[in-house]
Amino acid sequence: MKKKTFFILCLEGAVLSFNIAAAAALVPSIAKDFALSQFFVGRLIWMYMLPYGVAALFYGPLVRVMDAKRVELFCIFFFSLANLLAALAKNIYILFAARFFMGVFGASVIPLALILIAKGIEAKQRGKLVGIFFSATFVASLLGLSLSGILHWRAIFLIPAISGLILCLHMYWWMPSFKTSEKRFRMDYLAAFRNKAFLNIFAYIFFISLIYHGLQQWLAVYFSSKFNLGQFMISMLITLTSLSGVFGEVLGGWFSDTIGRLKTVNLGIIFMIISAFALIFKAPIVLLVLIVIIWGLGWTINHAGISTMLTDLPVESLNEAASLNSGVRFISGGLGVALGGIFIQQSFGLNFVLFGTGLVFLFLFAKRLLKLN
Repeated sequence: MKKKTFFILCLEGAVLSFNIAAAAALVPSIAKDFALSQFFVGRLIWMYMLPYGVAALFYGPLVRVMDAKRVELFCIFFFSLANLLAALAKNIYILFAARFFMGVFGASVIPLALILIAKGIEAKQRGKLVGIFFSATFVASLLGLSLSGILHWRAIFLIPAISGLILCLHMYWWMPSFKTSEKRFRMDYLAAFRNKAFLNIFAYIFFISLIYHGLQQWLAVYFSSKFNLGQFMISMLITLTSLSGVFGEVLGGWFSDTIGRLKTVNLGIIFMIISAFALIFKAPIVLLVLIVIIWGLGWTINHAGISTMLTDLPVESLNEAASLNSGVRFISGGLGVALGGIFIQQSFGLNFVLFGTGLVFLFLFAKRLLKLN
């Protein structure tokens, strides 16, 4: 893979990720602007995640028969327009619709990146590039979160709208074609799931994503309700999960190539367990900062390990694996957000205990679930 191509992929990931985390941090501000409940506005999160997850299932198989460059140009263009619609939304329902289309068109980016890395890079080097790619997405997420504490929420959607349209021009001129010789569209998910290793790894991804998003996407509401923090401090705390994630993705990619995929995955989940149970208690702000840093590191080290593991799956299942990685993560993540909303209306502590216990079970069964041969 040429450096220029990889750089464009990283830019796509950055545009995609700019307001993913910021949207959760902005829920209190958007709710106030539209005079609505935070729990109602919280639907912004799964209105993005669920369509993203479903749409992602099609992009991996689609680039078998269509030039991936054309697919990406189309998707990034309409993803940018959806962000523009969100920035100009006059009511919450237009904002919901914009988030829906952001999910549909944004879902193409990560499957393509994983497919190209798997096909163009030897196994011993993939972890580093996977880590760098996802680190770029976390840098963009960090920037979006930082600005969400300063700028009006509409600007957080306007920025990726403009940058995405500019990126389309660069993609048109500089991104190479990925024409394929296949003529028949096929989605071989049933065949792929006959492979037990394939089935197990995606069962793991489903549950880890459900748990992560069930906690992460409600942190802004938790900090607002439990600690009475303002928007700036809320955004800064959630920003720390992305800041630590920038280093976590790089570390996770490097660990995957050195100490192995499984050890990397388990190291990440240990950090997540520690921070999930620590959040039960109303800690002083200094300790809270440390907890969210550990949480961000844990998630991204685990994420890089799992993503690198996917590139080791059989080549005939690669396109399905790349799409399922995004599809499963976001569908289960959306379900996690919905479950988290139900739990925290009963008790924030209940949410942390239930999801923290789920993390413990995943740690105990990781070795059994994540065998690739």
